[in-house]
Amino acid sequence: MDRFGILAILEAKPGKEQEVASFLKSARPLVLQEVGTSTWFAFQTGPTSFGIFDTFADEDGRDAHLTGEVAKALFANAEELFAEKPQINMADLLATK
Repeated sequence: MDRFGILAILEAKPGKEQEVASFLKSARPLVLQEVGTSTWFAFQTGPTSFGIFDTFADEDGRDAHLTGEVAKALFANAEELFAEKPQINMADLLATK
């Protein structure tokens, strides 16, 4: 069972919604190369609201993801794409299916 997660909340700047969606879609190949990332979801919950949810079996996998290529790209583009700094929340998973 995966025991660790990350929930990132992202708010696109006005007019940057398509760029954020494209960025998230383009990150998939990078995540597929991460051995320690079990699941990865990029999603949109509103016109300018986006997020990422990942799960990991152990803290090493989560730490590797936090310093990986997707995280680097996310923060390198944050000022251009997002209305506010991305909210990165660590999660301890209590139950999964």
